[in-house]
Amino acid sequence: MEMNNQLYTKRRITSLLGLAFSMTAMAIGLAVLLWILYVLFANGLSALDGNLLVSDTPAPGTEGGGLRNAIVGSLMIVGLTVLVSTPIGILAGIYLTEYGDESKTAELTRFVTDIMLSAPSIVLGLFVYAIAVATVGNFSGYAGSLALSLIAVPVIMRTTENMLRLVPGSLREAAFALGAPRWKVSTFITLRAAKSGVMTGLLLAVARISGETAPLLFTALNNQFFSTNMGAPMANLPVVIFQFAMSPYDNWVRLAWAGALLITLAVLVLNVLARVFFREKVSA
Repeated sequence: MEMNNQLYTKRRITSLLGLAFSMTAMAIGLAVLLWILYVLFANGLSALDGNLLVSDTPAPGTEGGGLRNAIVGSLMIVGLTVLVSTPIGILAGIYLTEYGDESKTAELTRFVTDIMLSAPSIVLGLFVYAIAVATVGNFSGYAGSLALSLIAVPVIMRTTENMLRLVPGSLREAAFALGAPRWKVSTFITLRAAKSGVMTGLLLAVARISGETAPLLFTALNNQFFSTNMGAPMANLPVVIFQFAMSPYDNWVRLAWAGALLITLAVLVLNVLARVFFREKVSA
């Protein structure tokens, strides 16, 4: 009896220590996150004004100006990236789960995907620079979208595969028993059942590529003027933030804080809207 009490006391102390360490780590993480958000909002909100969305980036040493050209450029580059990477990532995830689960091609695809997930973004930017910028002879928004697609596709593909594996096998068997072909089962049954998780993967990819700077430095570069030509250097928020934040001009630093806040708010709003939209669909 005494031995059982000692064992119980030892396990209880171990459990309390583990809980204390976990709570401490969580508190430290939350404190750092809240600190970052406080600094971002304190500096970003003070930089917001009426010219931010209607004026282009100012010349060095001048006052005023905004981020219109950078915002439009980022929307076009990220939008094209989403249009390209979403179907590729989702279809690749469907193939890995529903068709080539145990094949050599699937193993090779997963291996390459893991490498791309762990590869630094600057390496992918240099790769696209070598094949799409140096060979053509000019920077472009298309090259920027290509570099960001190499970052987004593995995230979407891996998330899609993991979410589809969570769909019960009995759901597939019931559809096959009714005579549904495999492509219909994959797209109309399993993919629809896992659509919330797939959308989460898409949002994670968008959140990651929205703030990537290194790939765009080697591909889209930047443009001081307003331009919608994707075949030429294009302004974008990450590069503008990078350049303006290190500048000696107070006006540029202020715009850098405003751009960082805009990216944060855009990702936050996108996540909230997607969750609300899919929650309504499920409840309906």
